Amino acid sequence: MIVSTAFSSPSFAGADDTKWINQCIADNKAEGQSAETVQKYCACMNDKMSDNETQSISEWEKTHKAEDEACSAAAGWK
Repeated sequence: MIVSTAFSSPSFAGADDTKWINQCIADNKAEGQSAETVQKYCACMNDKMSDNETQSISEWEKTHKAEDEACSAAAGWK
């Protein structure tokens, strides 16, 4: 269900974005959030990253606290 939601969003630019977002979803699935919240968070973080970024979302979020906090709030992360 998560994957189908990720693929149906029009905000995703391509296969590379989908790969990063799906990895982020997998990395965060045990965080106690709904699938929708995790998907929104990961899509938001992906949108904030440069297209040339080589780090995964999970790596990038560790050094980008402002973006992490903004996306957590936007996704409704509790």
